[in-house]
Amino acid sequence: MSPPAAPKWHNPVKQKLARGEPVIGLVVSVNNVEVAAHGAGLGFDFLWIEMEHCPITLDTLRNMVLATRGLPAVPFARPPVNELWTAKRVLDAGVLGVIFPFTRTPDLARQAVAACRYPPVGLRGSGADLAQARWPAPEGYYDFADANILVVAVVEDTSAVSRIDEIAATPGIDVLFIGTSDLSFSLGLRGRQDEPKLDAAVEKIVAAGKKHGKVLGRPARTVQQIKQYQKQGFLFFMTGTDLDFMAAGAAELLGPLGRATPPLQPP
Repeated sequence: MSPPAAPKWHNPVKQKLARGEPVIGLVVSVNNVEVAAHGAGLGFDFLWIEMEHCPITLDTLRNMVLATRGLPAVPFARPPVNELWTAKRVLDAGVLGVIFPFTRTPDLARQAVAACRYPPVGLRGSGADLAQARWPAPEGYYDFADANILVVAVVEDTSAVSRIDEIAATPGIDVLFIGTSDLSFSLGLRGRQDEPKLDAAVEKIVAAGKKHGKVLGRPARTVQQIKQYQKQGFLFFMTGTDLDFMAAGAAELLGPLGRATPPLQPP
């Protein structure tokens, strides 16, 4: 008698979002596998492996994917640009989600989805030997990937806001993530957050996301912010970086001892 088939595994982030539950991610910014492995066991739902702004290599990304095997947080990556080939590289390394920066147009939104799905639905190439080794699915990796890869479109400039209804209507986009800092810069606000112009742009994105049934995401650094943004309809949260949490821990210890970090000095 043959052994029973292994049960299908499902991306826990997608499952939580489908139930309307919030998910919280740690941003991995340093090119270090130990940091990713440790962060994946701290209680976060996912790792946001930052390859747009940080010098994390594909080789280290692959080791992070392997190092997080069996740990609660699943690995996602933000490649430097929204292109088929950049998505292919991180997907074939074994991430379970791709965060596409500057998704400015409906064409880029469709390209993001196509990069994460196999033909005939999408355009992903079939050379995913490394990913298959990380996710040995009983139904086969291709069906597994099409069902479990999370597609996150980052909306972070005014050109995207002007076409947000079309972007939000794109089938296959799971999360509309508002990059509030870059959006603020695009609005001429130099990164400032408490501004009516930024609030109006965020409200427009939120309305489009709700209209088309997309999960909404944004950065949130504190418990108070997460609770506040949940009331607005957000469920997908990027918190601080590994270095942010290191600094916060140091400040908690050293601040009461009068050893707070001095302000940065110009060179």
